[in-house]
This record gives sequence, C-alpha cells and structure tokens, in this order.
Amino acid sequence: MTRFDFGPMRFLDQAGQVETALPGFAQEREALAALYRAMILTRQFDTKAVALQRTGRLGTYASSLGQEAVSVGVASAMRDEDVLLPSFREHGGQLWRGVTLKELFLFWGGDERGNDFSGPRKDFPVCIPVATQFPQAAGVALAMQVQGTGGVAVAIGGDGATSKGDFYEAMNIAGAWTLPVVFVTSNNQWAISVPRAEQTHAAAISDKAIAAGIPGGRVDGNDVIAVRAVMERALDRARAGEGATLIEAVTYRLGDHTTADDAKRYRGEAEVSAHWKSEPLVRLRNYLVQAHGWTKDEEEALQRSCREDVETAAEAYLATAIPPSRSMIEHLFETVPDDLSERFGEAGNG
Repeated sequence: MTRFDFGPMRFLDQAGQVETALPGFAQEREALAALYRAMILTRQFDTKAVALQRTGRLGTYASSLGQEAVSVGVASAMRDEDVLLPSFREHGGQLWRGVTLKELFLFWGGDERGNDFSGPRKDFPVCIPVATQFPQAAGVALAMQVQGTGGVAVAIGGDGATSKGDFYEAMNIAGAWTLPVVFVTSNNQWAISVPRAEQTHAAAISDKAIAAGIPGGRVDGNDVIAVRAVMERALDRARAGEGATLIEAVTYRLGDHTTADDAKRYRGEAEVSAHWKSEPLVRLRNYLVQAHGWTKDEEEALQRSCREDVETAAEAYLATAIPPSRSMIEHLFETVPDDLSERFGEAGNG
C-alpha cells in the first residue's frame, strides 16, 4: 500500500490551540496575517457575489463558504511557474495567485473577459464540468516534464469529482509516467445533494490513490497551516521527480451547492450548525489573538479594507459595458468561421 507520511493532519484544533509544533512559515506573524487576510477577502467576495446574484446582477454562483482554507493553503504553497487548474470554489486560491476581484466578478457574470487573467497567465479558467480538470492537469504536467520547466500542475476538485472516470484516468497516467502533479480533493462532504457516505465505500477518498500507485493522505481542510504544509511537501516531491500525490482536504460546505440550490431540502440545520464550530477563519483568528496579540483594531481594519476592495471591484464590474453577442464565438475560435461571422454580422453584432 502506497502512503505519504504527511505528518500531523492538523496543527491547530477547532479553538485555534496548537496541537503540535508549527512549521517554520507559521511561526511568522506576517505570514499568518497574509493567509488570514486572503481568507477574509475570499469570504467578503463570497458575500458580495451571493448578494449580486440574488438581485439579478450576477449569474449562478458557487459559494466557497467554509472552504477558504483549502484553496488559500494550496495556492500559498505554489510558485509562479506552477499551474493551477481550479474547480468552481477556488476563489481564494485564484485571488492569491493574482486573479483580480473584478475578473472573478466578470466570470461569474457570464463575461469571458473574466478568464483573461491579468495575473497567472498560464493558470486554467474555472472548470465547471465535474472532474475534467484532472486529466487536463496530467497533460499540463506531462508538458512541464518534457520541457523541464520545474513547474507542477495542481488540480482541485470536490469529493464528487472522485467518482468520475476522468479522476481515475488522470491518477493512473500520473502514476504510470511519474508526472509532476498534485491532485487535491476538497472533501466538503456533499456532491450537491449526495452525501459522502453514498458516493463511495472507500474508507477515505485519499485511499483511491492506492490503485494508481501514488501516495495519498488526508489533511484538516479547515486548518490553513496544515493545508499549506502538506502542499509544500507534495510540491517538493513533484519537483524532485518523485511524481504525483493525492491530497484529501477534509472540510465542509457551509452554504448551498450553488445559488440555484436549496440545501435545506436534503440536510438538517443542526448538522450545518455543528460544522460552523470548526470553520477556518475563526480558528486562525483565535490563534493570532492568543499567540501574536492580534487586536480588535487590526481585525476591524482588515475587515474594512477587504470590504472596500470588494465593493470597489463590484462597482467596476457593474460599470463594465456588456460585451456584444459576437464575443461568445470569438472566445471559441482562433479564426471565426465565415458562416458564423456572417450570421452575427446580420444580427448587427448586438
């Protein structure tokens, strides 16, 4: 059985108390404050995006409420030469990598210009189809291996994605070819309305790595320190030519699957309330207060700064002119076919 010794599954307990010695980066106040700010910004963005959708100014939106530590922890361990292939809840990781708030608003507003990232030019756009980003990540990793870039492909998907053939095929080829790729499962316990227990009989999702002959292990997905530490080790393995790793980040989806969903129809409020006790933001804030003297003034200033950044980006998004209908084909073709070009021309390019 192939297993990867991650070390501690978590460093901070639900109350923010240290369970075991922290890694080097987590002993620096500035580093922890940066991780905390990234999660606060992500949640502020999330709140605004839902509000815009509810008022008809944004498309169907997938909340990352409660899962911020996964994408932020993953992205914070990555380098510029790496490539992120995100699912639809990795807002925090995208922001950390350099995608702007306005670009995220544009994407979720149905504007393809939101995928024209000003920051991480090689990162992939948000993947809406379930699990298709995993074989794409294997392909990216193969290209990196052939070109000798030293980069690593990182794909993130939900627990439901691990029930798809795309996921298994990607792991199999990554194992067979020793590819520099890290597969991350953000196990939030629900694949829309299907609970984790009904998706698979595997004791742990990370055990699915065994069939591919690659290391797999679990980490507390609500402990951003643990997620980053585990990612650093997996990335180091990939850069050293040791191949792929599967990480299962155990977390919980505190919100609906998307704004088109009503989770109250299939899970009880008591279950959700119980999971609020282990959510990632309060956990890290408690530690910052206890160990680094994080003050009320600092907290209020941070919340205000993130809220202002989000509001400014939202205003810029709302003020952006709607693209012409022709743009829907211009983003699909390098050279637009004549028949389509003529058809949209007849429509007045509106």
